[in-house]
Amino acid sequence: MIPVPPLRHETLQWVPRHPQMYSKAEVERQTGEYAAALTPALAQWVPRLGGETMADVEEAALALREFDLHSLTLFGSADPTLAPMSAILLRTESASSSQIEQLTTSAKQLALAELDEGRKHNALTVVGNVRAMEAAIRLSATLDEPSILAMHYELLSRQPGVEHEAGRYREELVWIGNRDNAGPRGATFIAPQHRQVAAAVSDVVHFMRRVDVPALVQVAVAHAQFETIHPFVDGNGRTGRAIAQAMLRNKGLTTHTTVPLSAGLLVDTESYFSALTAYRAGDAGPIVRRFADAARYAAVTGRELVDSLAAELQRSREALSGIRSDSAAWRVLPRLIGQPVVNARYLVEALALTDATVVRALDVLVDRGVIVERTGFSRNRVWEHPGILGVLDSYAARIRRGV
Repeated sequence: MIPVPPLRHETLQWVPRHPQMYSKAEVERQTGEYAAALTPALAQWVPRLGGETMADVEEAALALREFDLHSLTLFGSADPTLAPMSAILLRTESASSSQIEQLTTSAKQLALAELDEGRKHNALTVVGNVRAMEAAIRLSATLDEPSILAMHYELLSRQPGVEHEAGRYREELVWIGNRDNAGPRGATFIAPQHRQVAAAVSDVVHFMRRVDVPALVQVAVAHAQFETIHPFVDGNGRTGRAIAQAMLRNKGLTTHTTVPLSAGLLVDTESYFSALTAYRAGDAGPIVRRFADAARYAAVTGRELVDSLAAELQRSREALSGIRSDSAAWRVLPRLIGQPVVNARYLVEALALTDATVVRALDVLVDRGVIVERTGFSRNRVWEHPGILGVLDSYAARIRRGV
């Protein structure tokens, strides 16, 4: 057990705001007292960690560092593939984080949405999570409230129906469970009153910025506290996991790539949610163990994912054997790791090439069997790398199986 101050509660009255929209029985059930959470201060909390826990988190932290170093060693800091590889790892993390919230999409649909070529609702929503993760990495040097609001803005500003809530703390009560009911009574968890949110987030930010707590313990506990505060109308979980990535980068556990930590949480969401419940009851042990397990899973499977993508890239390089070294096809190839579905417009903008040069490069890649054109159109064509998409979808399927 890792003791943390348990939640306290305040008793308040609830009267359904739109009673005419519910049955009389439901209105009666939801009229009366309810207990909203009061989050205790965390900024000065001193963790009491046993030897086994310390060893556990140190081993998990080392696994993250080794994964990060493996990615750098495999490609090298000057390799043009490193940035696209980092991008696809970030996208994989975003997709896994979204899937925890029951938002699923395929690697192809997500890549199409990135090009503005797809119209799948979930894919467009996950793109918002990609932008939030990008903001988390970009702002990781400054763990503060504006950074958190910026992450949330990137997350929700593209999500239909809640765009107006992007980057804003909530101004209403939220709860988990009973979302279709007339009120919070009987909900699994009732978050703090909205008037307490700003101070509670400020407190957890102070905790996040401390330098005297083991990094992975700090990430896990800050995440649990943030989820308990539930500062937004929507997107709390996804923002919280983006913050975790910012903290991993800020604390030096990752420096070059994005580790698929949410994949490690996704393989056992039941224990993840149970650990959050235990945290609210005063025990941070389960959430620390869950993050340590998730970190190890992410490091091991992330390394296998990177190796599989590198193998696909090598096969593509071999397919281009004999092509002149100054051919634009060689410049396009690394981009296919980070964006395995492309159109000409994307490559013109990303590589600062002319339309004609891009078309010639795509023709070379098609002729050599590296990519295929899927639309069959003479205009507005889209090309994809089947091997890379296959690797990404296989990884997603592995996570769903929990192996």
